Amino acid sequence: MKSMAAKRYDRLTKADRRAIEAGLRARKGCREIAASIGRSPSTVTDEVRRNRTWAHKDCRGMRAGSIPEQQRRCEHLLRWPWVCNGCSAFPRPCGRKHRCEYSAIFAQALADSTLSDARRGINAREGDFERIAFTIRDDVCRGMSPEQICMAHPHLGLAPSTLYRWIGRGYFGMSNLDLRRKVGYKPRKERTAPKPTSHGPERSYAAFCALGEEACARACEMDTVIGRAADERCLLTLLLRPCRLQLVMLLERKSADETARALDSLERALGASVFSRLFDPLLTDNGPEFADAEGMERSLSEGARTRVFYCDVRASQQKGRCERNHVELRKLLPKGRGIAFDGLERADCATVMSHLNSEPRPSLLGMSPLAMLRAADAEAYEALCCALGMVELPYGKVEMTLDAVNRERKARGAAPLG
Repeated sequence: MKSMAAKRYDRLTKADRRAIEAGLRARKGCREIAASIGRSPSTVTDEVRRNRTWAHKDCRGMRAGSIPEQQRRCEHLLRWPWVCNGCSAFPRPCGRKHRCEYSAIFAQALADSTLSDARRGINAREGDFERIAFTIRDDVCRGMSPEQICMAHPHLGLAPSTLYRWIGRGYFGMSNLDLRRKVGYKPRKERTAPKPTSHGPERSYAAFCALGEEACARACEMDTVIGRAADERCLLTLLLRPCRLQLVMLLERKSADETARALDSLERALGASVFSRLFDPLLTDNGPEFADAEGMERSLSEGARTRVFYCDVRASQQKGRCERNHVELRKLLPKGRGIAFDGLERADCATVMSHLNSEPRPSLLGMSPLAMLRAADAEAYEALCCALGMVELPYGKVEMTLDAVNRERKARGAAPLG
């Protein structure tokens, strides 16, 4: 039981209204309910009568007002408990068209609405407000801020937040545009057309898209990954779009001739037919290591082995699959761990590819990239695994951490990375 002396707030709380509703359902008296919440009986009576709701049999609710004619004979609505909650027949229907009920949820909503409505408008007489309006408007037109206005006119008894609120609501015929620092003026940068690639329109991303949906779907995305800033070596990555297979090749330098040399070695190991089937067309960015388009396209035998296209400037999302797959690559060769790519060996690349491409992918319905390639093109699967030293690992052997690489290095007698 609550003590009235310990009651801190004058208004009824949600807990109080729930206690009143529970007391009505238990058919308690007004004084018993009032004593349980530390209130006077008149407070409980006024609350029930003020915030009771009428319900029609078609389920439309309405706030309590005058008692409908067909309910005047019900004694429960003419004196305590004033509602049907305290009736022995509640909540069963009693045959009358209307029913009056006290609900703590609806009572709280009605009380909040009443309190909100009482605070609307301006807490001042009309004449006093007009004098304040003239003063404020004149000062604002002279470039004064609400803080300066309140300091210059303390007799107004206003806070700066009140003036901001009034101006924001459009009082005095003003708006936030009249306040210099309320609204910032900063022209936005307009969208500009993407800068054309330096390799010409015939190798642009638009030309790549013009190849058709099937050619774009089977394309290979090419990029590079670097280690420390002082490293000479870097990694050339090739992502086959159809099966998400990520190839990793070690470049001695980040240069155009090294990139062309790496593709030459890959064609030599796979054969021209398999190379063209897997790596035509090639989509890459505008980095200097990809500047020699003719060298990358030129076959070792004769003719062209692939077609090279370039993304728009600063539009790496156009080869987003490769960028996203670098996140998986960085699990095996993480940034910020002091890993020197100058210390990498080709066997390390084979280890990285084995774990990376044996990882099951949700985008492949749980299959790994190597399993997908094996099912789609067995010849290319055998050629790639033989040329790059990849091994398809079972799920229990896949480990996407640097420890997987260091474990293989330890078996070869090499120092750990990082």
